[in-house]
Amino acid sequence: MRVLIGIDPHKATNAVAAIDERGELLEYAVFPTNRSGLRSLERWGKRFPERRWAVEGVRGLGRSVALRLVAAGETVVDVPAKLCSRARLLATGNARKNDRVDAFHVALAALRGERLAEVGDEEHAEVLRMLSERREDLIKERTRTLNRLHGLLRDLLPGGAPKNLSAEKAARVLRGVRPRSGPTRTRRRLAADLLRDVRRLDRQLCELECRIREALKEASTSLTRMFGVGPILAAKIIGRVGNVARFPTKAHFASYTGTAPIEASSGEVVRHRLSRAGNRKLNHVLHMIAICQARHDTEGRAYYRRKLAEGKSEKEALRCLKRRISDAVYKQLQADLAVAIPAAA
Repeated sequence: MRVLIGIDPHKATNAVAAIDERGELLEYAVFPTNRSGLRSLERWGKRFPERRWAVEGVRGLGRSVALRLVAAGETVVDVPAKLCSRARLLATGNARKNDRVDAFHVALAALRGERLAEVGDEEHAEVLRMLSERREDLIKERTRTLNRLHGLLRDLLPGGAPKNLSAEKAARVLRGVRPRSGPTRTRRRLAADLLRDVRRLDRQLCELECRIREALKEASTSLTRMFGVGPILAAKIIGRVGNVARFPTKAHFASYTGTAPIEASSGEVVRHRLSRAGNRKLNHVLHMIAICQARHDTEGRAYYRRKLAEGKSEKEALRCLKRRISDAVYKQLQADLAVAIPAAA
C-alpha cells in the first residue's frame, strides 16, 4: 500500500501524518527537531515500505528535516504553504488549524497536487547562498564604516574628504593631517581605527570572493558563460534558486524571479505592468544583467532595441529583456542539472 507522509514543521517539533491513497488518515505522531527526534522520525517512517514524504515549506522551517530525509535516500516533495491552506479550507470549510490537521492536509495536498517539486541535494546551492549572504553583510558593513570615516575626514580636511573614498585615499588624507587640538587628535585616532576596519573588510571580501569562485567550480555551473553573469551574480542565482527542478516550466521560474508580467490592458491598449512579486533579490540580479547587456553590443541590446522599435517605453523594453534573461537562466540551470544527474549516478 502506497503511503504519503505529511510533515508540518515547527521550531521545536515536527508533526507527522500518514495517509493512504484514498486520503484516509493512518497514523499521526509528533517528533522533536533534535537529532534523536529526527532519527525516531526516520524509524517511524520505515514502517510504511511504499512511502513518500511531503514537507510544507522546504525553503523555510522544513528545510532541515527535508534535507535529512533526502540524505537518507527518501523521496521528498515540497508542498507550498498556500497549497496546504487551500486543501485545509476546501476540506473543512474553515480556516481552523492545529498540528494534526496541518500535517494531514500537507499529505493530502501532496496526494492531490500535480507537479510538486521533488526535493534534491542542494549542497552546492546552500554553500553559495551562505557565501553570497556573508558577502552582502560585509559590503554593508564596509559601506557603513566608510561613511563614518568620510564624516571624520570631512572635519579633519579643509574642503572635505574626496568622493568615492577607499582605504588608500583615506590613508593619504590621514598622512597629511597634523592635529593641533584635543578634538582633532581624537578624530584622527578614530579615523585611523576605522581605516584599519576598512582594510580588514577589504581582505575579508577578497578571501570570500576566492571561496565563491572555488565553490562555483565545484558546482560545475555554466551560468558564467552568459554575458553579464560573473562569479558573484552566478553564486547569487544558484544560492537563491536552489534545485531548479522544483520549477516545472520557465513560466513558473519567471513567476519566482518576478519577471512574469501582470497584464494591465484597457480597451485597445495592451499593456503589462511591473510585477512586484517573486524573489526581489533574484529580480535585482536579473536587472543588473539586463542593464549590462543593454549597454554593450550583445543579443540582449538588439532585443532591447527591437522592443523600443515596437513602441514600448524604455522601462517596458527592459522588463521584456529581464524576462528573456530569466528564461535563458532557467534553460542554463536545467542544462547544468541534466549534466549533474548522470555524473552523480
